[in-house]
Amino acid sequence: MLRTRRFLLAAGLTAAARSLPAQRSGKQQSPNLVAGSGIKMPSVRIGEIQISRLIVGVSPFLGGPHFNDIYAAMMKEWYTPDRVVEVLQRCEQYGINAFNYAPIGRAQADWERYLARGGKMHLVAQATAEDPAELVNTVRPVAAWVQGERTDNAYRAGKMETIRDYCKKLRDLGVSVVGVGSHIPEVLALVEDAGWDVDFYAGCVYNRRRTPQELRKLLGGEIPEMPSEVYLQDDPPRMYKVFKQTKKPCCAFKIMAAGRVRSPEAAFKQAFQSIKPTDFVCVGMFPRIKEEVKENAYFASRHGAAAS
Repeated sequence: MLRTRRFLLAAGLTAAARSLPAQRSGKQQSPNLVAGSGIKMPSVRIGEIQISRLIVGVSPFLGGPHFNDIYAAMMKEWYTPDRVVEVLQRCEQYGINAFNYAPIGRAQADWERYLARGGKMHLVAQATAEDPAELVNTVRPVAAWVQGERTDNAYRAGKMETIRDYCKKLRDLGVSVVGVGSHIPEVLALVEDAGWDVDFYAGCVYNRRRTPQELRKLLGGEIPEMPSEVYLQDDPPRMYKVFKQTKKPCCAFKIMAAGRVRSPEAAFKQAFQSIKPTDFVCVGMFPRIKEEVKENAYFASRHGAAAS
């Protein structure tokens, strides 16, 4: 009898624990258990444009994982033109309404295919070429930022005035919302202090542009393999601090260290708790193994709305 009572008591406690809501049991609800209609994407305004607080990044579409050649080849193989369109459409379903475009490879053809199939996303472009006229005239972005690599190269060369002129050129070409991108927090702080005529900033939260000398100083004289892909855990707060010090909207990109973080949700939570309510994040997606679009949309709705 005693054994039977213990069995029934244990069974009852187990059933009760299972019936507790996720919040009361201390566990977070899995994105896969949330209906699509339950994901409410928050939004912000840049210029006259209302965009989702999560926008989709371009790198995976182009086979640019910021990891290694094997991973790059996997992305290129999986991301056929039709798959790019399917993923963009999937993003739209979850309220992601902007795409961070870069004029590389077949990107323009993929974008035009997406539009031809009814796509409605805003296009937020990275301006990479010496002359941005072709970019502006072919894809008509509603917003554009000077690509971080271009900005950082000018900074290292002591030629930041060329980036200021580049921003003016974008404005003269008719881009209504103009921004500056960088991987180096000090660069965006410099632009802010100088009072440039720009509308927003885009910052990589991990500083990938440290010089060999800077890396040696940080790492006791050593240089790691792939020095252009070093992701330090203490980097994000440095960029987020710069975001907090400006009233202009900011876009945080590579918040998951190009797939290196252990917990994607923790990265989203840290980002939205660290940036302003007027800021947003840009995340590349590669939903080959899991339903990454839905997962990211859920994390953005969960933590981005709470921080708004």
